[in-house]
Amino acid sequence: MTAIQFGLMLRGQFPQEDDMTQRFNELMLQAKLADRLGFSCVTKGSHYAGYPLQDVQQIPFLAALAREAPNVRLNAGIVLLSLHKPLDIAEQLASIDVISGGRLIFGIALGYREVEFKAFGTTQKERVARFEENLIAIKRLWTENNVNMKGSHFELENASVSLKPVQKPNPPIWVGANADPAIRRAAKIGDCWYMNPHNRIDTIARQVDVYKAALEEYNKPMPEEFPIRREVFVAKTREEALRLCGETLAVKYKVYHEWGQDKAMPKGDDNLGLEFDELARDRFLIGSPDEVTDQVVDLHRRTGANHIIASMQWPGTPLTATIDSMQMLAEEVFPRVAQAI
Repeated sequence: MTAIQFGLMLRGQFPQEDDMTQRFNELMLQAKLADRLGFSCVTKGSHYAGYPLQDVQQIPFLAALAREAPNVRLNAGIVLLSLHKPLDIAEQLASIDVISGGRLIFGIALGYREVEFKAFGTTQKERVARFEENLIAIKRLWTENNVNMKGSHFELENASVSLKPVQKPNPPIWVGANADPAIRRAAKIGDCWYMNPHNRIDTIARQVDVYKAALEEYNKPMPEEFPIRREVFVAKTREEALRLCGETLAVKYKVYHEWGQDKAMPKGDDNLGLEFDELARDRFLIGSPDEVTDQVVDLHRRTGANHIIASMQWPGTPLTATIDSMQMLAEEVFPRVAQAI
């Protein structure tokens, strides 16, 4: 079996009443700790109009992270690519790759929230076409000097980026997807499918077969790096872990349900409004070091995932609890998982 890497997801979402300057400094503290503890990457997602939550935007966050955490990879995980123009994203993320010395991961997905599509002057109906042509344009801008391309919402006329990424031919492209058609698209256009945190693990395991069949259709090998996002929390006992994280994790998934995330999920696993005990079942990695070790090994064996991006803080989770969980994951679970596989 392939060795398992662990990354850290910093959503950076907090209640309205929080002091965001203080919260940002705390996020940088977590990133620096992840860097010291041997996490593989730090991930920042991207949403707009996130009320009732506050959130620092992805690209300035990653730019700050490049200096604060000099060893970890920087995962733009994910960019809502359908909302944007390719020249802008190509230049912004090439800049992050240069600033960080070639540590960027380019994560992309369609998006699902109507408020975001309307705000950016587009529609859900247009999102797949925009997503695919944006990616083609960005890859061309990163690898060619003068690009001529007319898309549905842009025109590149002898266009070139002001700088190109350090990584050649481009940073790794992780494609996030929930539904089966999107997973087949990930196999076609991406370097790997970036498996999501929302679906149950039994759903993910079934969808891995969908992904492998699509790779075979497109004559592509199984990627060496196969990442998955999961909600993770470690404490001395499962009861203690649930006491520290259960309420705030439930709040986050209540917001996902209100935003309509489950509408993008496959039939039979498309309700994030469940009671917490049922929601957590076969979905979250929570418990003592031994329990989380067993859960990680089981996840790896069922799905092949070998890069686990762990979300360990949700709106309202105390910073001290998150830091304790990070340390326990790194110092107790990392070595046990390595030994187990």
